[in-house]
Amino acid sequence: MLAPQIVHASSGLDQSFLQPMGPVAEEQFNHLLRVIGITMIVILPVLIGVPYILWRYRYAKPRGEYRPEWEFSERLEWALWGVPVVVVLVLAGWLWHSTAKLDPYDPVGPEPLQVQAVGLDWKWVFIYPDEGIATVNELAVPVGRPVELTLTTDTVMQSLLISSLTGQIYAMPGMTTKLNFAASRTGEAEGENTQFNGRGFGRQKFIVRALDPADYAEWVGNVPQTLVLDEPTYATLRRQSVLADARTDLGLEKSAEPIVMTLGETDLFDRIIAKYHRRRTADRDSGLGGTGLPSDSASEGNR
Repeated sequence: MLAPQIVHASSGLDQSFLQPMGPVAEEQFNHLLRVIGITMIVILPVLIGVPYILWRYRYAKPRGEYRPEWEFSERLEWALWGVPVVVVLVLAGWLWHSTAKLDPYDPVGPEPLQVQAVGLDWKWVFIYPDEGIATVNELAVPVGRPVELTLTTDTVMQSLLISSLTGQIYAMPGMTTKLNFAASRTGEAEGENTQFNGRGFGRQKFIVRALDPADYAEWVGNVPQTLVLDEPTYATLRRQSVLADARTDLGLEKSAEPIVMTLGETDLFDRIIAKYHRRRTADRDSGLGGTGLPSDSASEGNR
């Protein structure tokens, strides 16, 4: 049975692709090993050759032939120019292959779990439309099942990164991006916003929990019914506040524990995006906490 726990970001969580929890991060780790291996072809001769030359041709006991008229060596030129060119070509080929293989828009398997992410100041809201669940600063996923994360932001541009599971991708207001990944083992990782967005930026981190399918089903079934993510709740979350202050605004105990809610409006994510595409109306300015866009008068004054 899953026990409730309070986990603070950065405390005992996997925070690097050097600790891969899924196939995407594992491919990134393997790519790093390949890059290190091929660059050693250039680095090792320098690390070994420089001390050897200094020792062999030292002034006290020179062992080399003195050739003051020596100007050119074809074999040396081929080595000096040919090896770096081959290294660059190999690295470019591997980089192209990994980039195409890790396209964030390509699903990593059939029937992915659909999750919608909304970046706010200074927290992340995750919506599970099929499960009817929403969370703040916690992303739970079942091990072995692909995840398709659709992102947007209801404030300035942000960038989501879960290093031990997947790469980084940007999110902008009124637009969506996608990030596909999967977890291959259980564990807890750290996710974060890597795009500076104000004084609460350093605390905009969230917990990613990779659970066994049975534990994930239990987590879904144990969501409390006391708090519902609807328009008033979302408007409160949209205020500029870190997680602990947002909990206080919602009448909860002030702590760093993530918020788990039932989803009151299934089209909430679409409405957040749509309000940025309407002409300036009172509904856009007040609904779902507004948009934060400049007023018409301010816009006209800047023309």
